[in-house]
Amino acid sequence: MGAVGILSWLLLLQTVPWAAGARPCSPKYFGRDAMVCVCNATYCDTLDPVVLPAPGTYVKYESSKAGKRLERSQGSFQRTGLCLAGLLLTLNVSALYQHLKGFGGSLSDAAALNILGLSQQAQDNLLHSYFSESGIEYNLIRLPMACSDFSVRPYSYDDVPHDYELTHFRLAEEDVKMKIPLLHRALAMSRRPLSLFASPWTSPGWMKSNGDVRGKGTLKGQAGDKYHKTWANYFIKFLDEYAKHNVTFWAVTVQNEPLAALLTPPQFPTIAFTAAKQRDFVVQDLGPALARSPHRTRIIILDDQRIHLPHWAKVVLGNATAARYVAGMGVHWYLDSIVPARCSLEATHKLFPGHFLLYTEACSGFLTFRFSVSLGCWERGNHYSHSILQVLNHFVAGWTDWNLALDLEGGPNWVKNYVDSPVIVDSSKDIFYKQPMFYHLGHFSKFIPEGSRRVGLHSSCRRLICQLEHVAVLRPDGALVLVVLNRFGWDAPFAIQDPAVGFIETVAPANSIQTYLWRQQ
Repeated sequence: MGAVGILSWLLLLQTVPWAAGARPCSPKYFGRDAMVCVCNATYCDTLDPVVLPAPGTYVKYESSKAGKRLERSQGSFQRTGLCLAGLLLTLNVSALYQHLKGFGGSLSDAAALNILGLSQQAQDNLLHSYFSESGIEYNLIRLPMACSDFSVRPYSYDDVPHDYELTHFRLAEEDVKMKIPLLHRALAMSRRPLSLFASPWTSPGWMKSNGDVRGKGTLKGQAGDKYHKTWANYFIKFLDEYAKHNVTFWAVTVQNEPLAALLTPPQFPTIAFTAAKQRDFVVQDLGPALARSPHRTRIIILDDQRIHLPHWAKVVLGNATAARYVAGMGVHWYLDSIVPARCSLEATHKLFPGHFLLYTEACSGFLTFRFSVSLGCWERGNHYSHSILQVLNHFVAGWTDWNLALDLEGGPNWVKNYVDSPVIVDSSKDIFYKQPMFYHLGHFSKFIPEGSRRVGLHSSCRRLICQLEHVAVLRPDGALVLVVLNRFGWDAPFAIQDPAVGFIETVAPANSIQTYLWRQQ
């Protein structure tokens, strides 16, 4: 076959649907080790559906700084092992911990604009990458209620002053023309049930102490008054209007970052709450309003940094009425380095084991004066996996990324609060880049479905440095998942022991993440 024939064959492969088999990454480098996978209207890397291996065998998926992206291999357990590696990871499935809700990202206005800026075929490839069996199978979607900073304009759903009956409440074009159609497409292509949760950034300006959706203010008045009743009914109106479009919500958070003054620009849309004011609003207004409504939507408190735990939980959930209305606590990752997980997350779980902890927002590139978007940055993927592994091991039920897709600048964002995203869109070329963060997330989201439970995992180190991070999970179908992260620049030999199956002698290559999947006999 001549050069023209080979070129024609390659072009044919890119224009016909693949009948079966995973498509490999189409790599592009932005520096020596900074690799992304390029997708367009005719080609995007895919994954095969997860199939459990035969008893006594395992499958392994590996991604690495060296260029692997969820590369699949398989092997067999050995009945005995010498563990010459020095590190033995032993599973204990009789030690059962928290149930897991899942993993996902946020459909902000900016994400919707970027997705819809692509051609229809490229849009489909992006959505399939996140939600279908050929992708990483997200099952959580967070949605801002009206504007966030990742919008192109500040707005609310009712800007008519003193409309306490909310007769002028209307969803925005951003909802009706962008987010709702995208949600329908994601729901249609997902094999797993999708759980949606919504978060408000701001109320209408006339309800706020500063009189503007922009900037920091509190709700006027106090819990139980007309402002707070109206704000609670605003949540119900939002749920009502989305229900008319056949979109229902698993949960709402009471307020995005109620203590946002710690991190955000002064013009950022927000409502400030103390823990006590949030408690009173839940007890007197939001909890009763939801209970009276036809919606079975759950309430998540905090939705802010873990430095506020366990104090926030003690104040809100220490009230028996609030505790009955509230299902769980939302956590953002931005100040995680300040307070250990044990003192915040685990301490909260021990105090309130009946209320889940869920990471509701995370992104890289925030508060940086250099590169909001760093294409192909492996270390940002590492940061994601390190966070997920740490919090899962401290009783967190799931992890939600921020924007599903941003542009090359890290926006749009009307307060210029640009950040990074696992998917970066270049609409001028009708392409999008899947970053290392995307694949790091996939090592969890694709293999750990809702209803899984974390199980006991004992690490036996015979060396001074234990460089691997890990978590073990029992799936609802009885299969076991082990995720192992090596953030160091050298290989790490180790062994896995499942007493019911046997041993695996293996290696975590330098700068890699692996997911092992097997079933017990």
